Amino acid sequence: MSNSPVRGQAKGAGRVSPKQNSAVGEQAAAKSKKTTKAAKRTSEKPADVKSPSSERTSGRSGSSKPAAKAPGAKRPKSAKPESHLAMVRRARRINRELADVYPYAHPELDFRNPFELLVATVLSAQTTDLRVNQTTPALFAKYPTPEDMAAAVPEELEEVIRPTGFFRAKTRSLIGLSTALRDRYDGEVPGTLKDLVTLPGVGRKTANVVLGNAFGVPGLTVDTHFGRLVRRWKWTDQEDPEKVEAEIAAIFPKSEWTMLSHRIIFHGRRVCHSRKPACGACPIAPLCPSYGEGETDPEKAKKLLKYELGGYPGQRLSPPPDYPGKPAPPLGTPAGAE
Repeated sequence: MSNSPVRGQAKGAGRVSPKQNSAVGEQAAAKSKKTTKAAKRTSEKPADVKSPSSERTSGRSGSSKPAAKAPGAKRPKSAKPESHLAMVRRARRINRELADVYPYAHPELDFRNPFELLVATVLSAQTTDLRVNQTTPALFAKYPTPEDMAAAVPEELEEVIRPTGFFRAKTRSLIGLSTALRDRYDGEVPGTLKDLVTLPGVGRKTANVVLGNAFGVPGLTVDTHFGRLVRRWKWTDQEDPEKVEAEIAAIFPKSEWTMLSHRIIFHGRRVCHSRKPACGACPIAPLCPSYGEGETDPEKAKKLLKYELGGYPGQRLSPPPDYPGKPAPPLGTPAGAE
């Protein structure tokens, strides 16, 4: 009799009510159903293919291999955008570095007076300064003054400047500007931007070249090299030369404009080429946001260097005394004869 309550308690503890039994059965069935579905999904997929959802999940779970991005997906910004102030500081530092690299930077057109520089700059459109320098000795020997060039027979002038290309259009410009100098300025080249740009064939770029190098008036020479480099360096995103000039002029003191132009153009011709920049040999690579667009291997990049940096002649037949490179050969000199 004393054992019956104990037996009753033990018997009651192991007993499950119909309601409890039903709930347990439903949970087990649901769990079994989920397992079956997961196994079915796994069996339907190839072992080496992951679904996009599984890749995103694995990326969130902190796996060692990040999920691959779908083609065309936007890349997250890797760095904070550069402020305008930071850009200005970087730009001025690049200018200082280029001043150390090219202390001898100069206009690469041969000239002895403002008229010769004006004519040479007009001829330099769509050709190299080297080809102009090889052409102008004969040109100025035949037409040394604006009066002489204004009176030139067009066909004869065309024949002299033919090596520079576009010789018919350039002939019209040279005779036109020479006539204007003779008739309006007493045969003298004016020393203001306002007057220079009224001459046939003379735009802001040509005027700034003449002002900066013949008259000592600061100016920015926005040619193809200048425009290419300032955009690569993220100083501006403008394409129009006048807008480029305005934005770069706002970054640098006016006293720096002429020499800044020479340094940038020197660097564009020698190192930062249009098609294949020599990034691996560039002295300002750490400051360039476009580093890597060209050859980054130092030895291969050295082979891309031009003019004096590559051990070759420069563009001037009569370079300044402090120029470290070789003078360019005259027109018609056989290869290797210089």
